Amino acid sequence: MEKLYEKHCEACQMGAPLVTEEEANDLLLKIPAWRRDFHDGVEKLSREFHFVEFKDAFSFTYKLANLAERENHHPSIMTEWGKVTVYWWTHKINGLHVNDFIMAAKTDMIAKLSAPS
Repeated sequence: MEKLYEKHCEACQMGAPLVTEEEANDLLLKIPAWRRDFHDGVEKLSREFHFVEFKDAFSFTYKLANLAERENHHPSIMTEWGKVTVYWWTHKINGLHVNDFIMAAKTDMIAKLSAPS
């Protein structure tokens, strides 16, 4: 079975359905470090990634930006000393789509590969 991080985003149009509560809960089991919460009135996936050096946080942000460009799906990213906060949601439908869970899983893989050995 294909893992969530191996999938690619599908083009999402206005009016595409939001994930159902059941779908969201099932998908969240695959990305347990992420939270569903409302931010600026919109349901989003969020997670903080912690780093010792600012340059490492910035490098992670750069890798995430490249991923977003490749998948044509863009998060909100806040890079600061010691951490990067990432929010995924689908702008066109103002909420959560399966694409957001795919991108969260891909973000976790970038973090895993970026971690010092």
